[in-house]
Amino acid sequence: MLRLSKLTRRILSQNAGRDFDRLTLKATRLRQDPFAFFRGTNPLFLEFLPRKNFLFRAPATLICGDLHLENFGAFKGDNRLCYFDLNDFDEACLAPFTVDLVRFVTGLKVAAPGLGFSKSTARVLVQRFLLAYGQAIKDGKPRWVERSLATGVFRALLRRAMQRSRTELLDRFTKLKGGKRRIRLDGVRALPLERADLARLERFLARLDLPAPKRDFFELLDAARRIAGNGSLGLERYMMLVRGSGSPDGNFVLDLKYAAPSAVAAWLQRKQPDWHSEAKRIRQVQTIMQAIPPAMLHAVTFSERPFVLKELQPSIDRLDLTQWPGKVNRFTQAVEGMGRVAAWAHLRGCGHHQAATVEALQHYVAGKRWAPAVDRLAQITAARIVRAWRIYSQDYDSGAVTAAIAI
Repeated sequence: MLRLSKLTRRILSQNAGRDFDRLTLKATRLRQDPFAFFRGTNPLFLEFLPRKNFLFRAPATLICGDLHLENFGAFKGDNRLCYFDLNDFDEACLAPFTVDLVRFVTGLKVAAPGLGFSKSTARVLVQRFLLAYGQAIKDGKPRWVERSLATGVFRALLRRAMQRSRTELLDRFTKLKGGKRRIRLDGVRALPLERADLARLERFLARLDLPAPKRDFFELLDAARRIAGNGSLGLERYMMLVRGSGSPDGNFVLDLKYAAPSAVAAWLQRKQPDWHSEAKRIRQVQTIMQAIPPAMLHAVTFSERPFVLKELQPSIDRLDLTQWPGKVNRFTQAVEGMGRVAAWAHLRGCGHHQAATVEALQHYVAGKRWAPAVDRLAQITAARIVRAWRIYSQDYDSGAVTAAIAI
């Protein structure tokens, strides 16, 4: 029998119980490159952090918990306007704000070689991110990227999201058959669903007590298992096509995702607020930290477990970093913008659910120790992530990972 390294066994243990098809896909994605591995192994990243480091005695605010380059994007808010903001809150909790910063900077250092940047350029990008973050905290006003005033990469992304029609969005995830829409089961965004699961979803939507413009808005037309993300890939998740305002071009596509416990909260080993459920934790933190939450964001119960329901957001509305290999100016603009967006989100999180005040956060950020310490710790952690990826890759290439999942 093929032997697995202790590290790979830990990774598989952290993903135990997930959907076989999507877990197999996740295993392949982790092999892709060090940044994909980093994105998909947040619990492992947390194990690499020294919990007693002074950075993790910083003021606690509401945090994203999984801050990295690809967890920012454009989306339509519940007011139907477009925003650029953080867009993943699965790991959100009350924690030292520095957890988010170390996560982001580590990811930037891990991604830099694959994006064509030298170590010295990566250091400059880190400095610009932390400087932008610090300046926004000092300002103390939680702003947002204005659609009408956005420039450069953010202007292009928001304009594309604003101009996309519902029909274009539907065509991306569905196909027309006999004048009716059906989800496109392409193995890239969606996988087939068992009949029993389809029946469960129909019953769930029939009982759903949410405000809707029409009585039959949530009538289920089709559903599939959704493929999305890296870290959460394999968790129970569905794409649901509902009647909406009418077929075929007034239909809506909804995302229903199991709300797993936060790995960051578990790593902290400190008391959290009473969120009432994991889905309510995600919804509450997301609603507070974002300028405007995405359309139809709700904490719901499905099959007696916590799930988050929202309108499906296309991944194409994220900054595609692979389009700018070696383009330092564009990356600088992007990471500075991300630094400000992260700071605004942390400012919104202050004072909620036992979080520190804005003044406490500002006082800490005004100090000189935290930024160099974030850079140093991220450098050490990034090196450990890359070494871990190499070990995992050897196990994957030997066939041991696939064999272990199949057992």
